[in-house]
Amino acid sequence: MTVEVKICGVRTPAILDAAMTAGADFVGLVFFKKSPRNLSAADAAPLATAARGRVKTVAVVVDPDDVLIETIATQVCPDVVQLHGSETPERTAAIKAQTGLSIFKAIPVAEAADVTAAARYEGIADRILFDAKAPAGADLPGGNGMRFDWAILGDASAPFALSGGLDASNVAEAIRLSGATLVDVSSGVETAPGEKDPALIAQFVQAARGAAPEHKKAS
Repeated sequence: MTVEVKICGVRTPAILDAAMTAGADFVGLVFFKKSPRNLSAADAAPLATAARGRVKTVAVVVDPDDVLIETIATQVCPDVVQLHGSETPERTAAIKAQTGLSIFKAIPVAEAADVTAAARYEGIADRILFDAKAPAGADLPGGNGMRFDWAILGDASAPFALSGGLDASNVAEAIRLSGATLVDVSSGVETAPGEKDPALIAQFVQAARGAAPEHKKAS
């Protein structure tokens, strides 16, 4: 099984090129004003155009309204919409119907019960992304460099993605313990919030490609 890789929080043509050169499968474009990785639709559109046909683009949003979703869908034309807020299964289904795009739904995880709760989105989201639960009072729901016990994902439905505290030094272990079919990194390839490093991106992709899960997941 080849594990897919997503580099999230891409903001510049140079970092997009670095992600594509390294062999990433997805790049995340963030639309959330509190994030140091935030983009406007106008800034994201040329990045998505440059990526088309080479790497899939993921529009990352947090509890978006219909206007933002429509703006992103028509101006950026991403391949995937990633919902990283408190969107309900009903809201997730509505956004999927509105856009006609694949949907990733992020689920914040601190304990095994959080993994079980993701079952509500089965058959609605195309992929669940398990991310470390942000600390109380945090401005960002993700990209905080936090991790959780990856082994608790052992019984999760597949395919799913894993995020939270990943970097080149631990991604192989994370894949082995969790069985994730996609790994998602943001702060783990940065030198400062929002500042991606091409060398760290290349190292992360290489480490993920060489990893294998302890147990085979159904696909």
